[in-house]
Amino acid sequence: MTETLTAPAPETHPRYAIEIDGVGKTYGSGDGAVTALDLVNLDVRKGEFISLLGPSGCGKTTLLRMIAGLEDPTQGSIWLPGRGLDGLGFVFQRDALVNWRTIIENVLLPLEFKGRRTKAAYQRARDLLATFGLAEFEDRNPWELSGGMRQRAAICRAMIDDPQLLLMDEPFGALDALTRDDLNFELQALWPDPEKTAVFVTHSINEAVYLSDRVVVISDKPGRIVDITEIPFERPRPLEIREEPEFGRIARHLRGVLDGHSARRA
Repeated sequence: MTETLTAPAPETHPRYAIEIDGVGKTYGSGDGAVTALDLVNLDVRKGEFISLLGPSGCGKTTLLRMIAGLEDPTQGSIWLPGRGLDGLGFVFQRDALVNWRTIIENVLLPLEFKGRRTKAAYQRARDLLATFGLAEFEDRNPWELSGGMRQRAAICRAMIDDPQLLLMDEPFGALDALTRDDLNFELQALWPDPEKTAVFVTHSINEAVYLSDRVVVISDKPGRIVDITEIPFERPRPLEIREEPEFGRIARHLRGVLDGHSARRA
């Protein structure tokens, strides 16, 4: 039997936050089985920021959802050593804020579900909102905020329980370029942190290079890992680093890998 595993196993390595071993995912359909992912192997180190980069439909979101325990792999296993799902935060493509609750109440929602809405929780929520430039908006409703501000609040909500593992599924994809730059800068400032690991799904090569310690390229379906590129830049990273020759060289390399493994380019 294949399952997603979240408890420590004897073979897990203490340096790793995620261990993905031979994972595949096949969906049934009226036209027969469709393989979304095939034989994915990846170890993510603690404190690392990983981006999953690939064409639409390659299985990036499916892999993220399996790491989160929202879907089960058809084959292989996923280990989350340590706290497992109890130490996980998830940021979706859409902010999914509750419109009839204020921003700070939205941020506190995960702790409310756990019966931990305390004074300390309120202070942490206020600290997070201040970090992401929302200190003046804690008593506003989501519909009063811009898209970028709503997504900032969604990140605060995902981080309210101080997760060791943060999973993000194209959280900035629908935002304008300037807002996206601002959020990229704010997000990368949270790393490095030896206790926090992030897996980030994106279609943007520049975003992946700017944010990541490693960029993992997944081919068109069935999704397979075809390249893992180390990003050499130290943190904190200014936005201007995107103009550096080495940044451009890495971006061109990733573009070449993507073009070489896209069915639409075949």
